[in-house]
Amino acid sequence: MAIVKQRKKAKVVVSSGKAYVQASFNNTLVYLTDLEGNVLSWATAGGMGFKGSRKSTPYAAQQAAAKAAQAARDNFGMRTIEVFIKGPGPGREAAARALSNYFDKVTAIYDVTGIPHNGCRAEKERRV
Repeated sequence: MAIVKQRKKAKVVVSSGKAYVQASFNNTLVYLTDLEGNVLSWATAGGMGFKGSRKSTPYAAQQAAAKAAQAARDNFGMRTIEVFIKGPGPGREAAARALSNYFDKVTAIYDVTGIPHNGCRAEKERRV
């Protein structure tokens, strides 16, 4: 058997990028990308070990954002980000605050929650 030497990958440095926070009522997902949109790191509240109703808490969103930010900062040297928040969930503000703690500069925070322009028919009203 021949021994194959693998070359070491050059460490990629991405100084600025984008953070996408998708906050639903049940979970919070955080993706960190470079400026082209290639995902560098991600984390979810469910993946952090929170189950059931604890997944949809601001604390769980904060932990997920912190994990994704730590990975992007350590592995790629990311320093500045733009934050894009989508969805009505309770983890919106907590995730954005956690991201601002981990990076040197947050250039902008955008709300990109989809708003229907009278598209699909709404669900029937809930009766409890």
